[in-house]
Amino acid sequence: MSNLSHIDEAGRARMVDVSGKETTLRTAIARGQVRCEPATVEKALAGTAPKGAVIQTAELAGIMAAKRTAELIPLCHPLSLTHLDVRIETDDALPGFRVEAEVRTRAETGVEMEALTAVSVACLTLFDMLKAIDRSMIIGEIQITAKTGGKSGSWAR
Repeated sequence: MSNLSHIDEAGRARMVDVSGKETTLRTAIARGQVRCEPATVEKALAGTAPKGAVIQTAELAGIMAAKRTAELIPLCHPLSLTHLDVRIETDDALPGFRVEAEVRTRAETGVEMEALTAVSVACLTLFDMLKAIDRSMIIGEIQITAKTGGKSGSWAR
């Protein structure tokens, strides 16, 4: 098991030591979606959903969640985030919502988990705030679409 980064020679979980890694500007962009009925999108946009300002609340929830990623994901390093943006747009082709998060920091480790957490919680918040009018919603396609920085450099889907 010693070749696993988060497991020591005795099989115990451990946080990876990043103290020897170079501090670089790191970014990650994640995306996801919530499929729903067209009438659900209309109510969210009109502000007539039972729980109020759906999109704004979900964007804020994503931001708040990203800042707490290390508390949610075991062995994830706590990071000081220098930029965090969560955007939710409607998409008639789904129909539903497209969620995107962009996260930036200067650190020894990347921010992919923070971006994924932001998108996941924003999608969950959309579901929670709209479930009273549409129980058929589907959350999906949550993924990293780009990252920069660190030893491995840049990558894009």
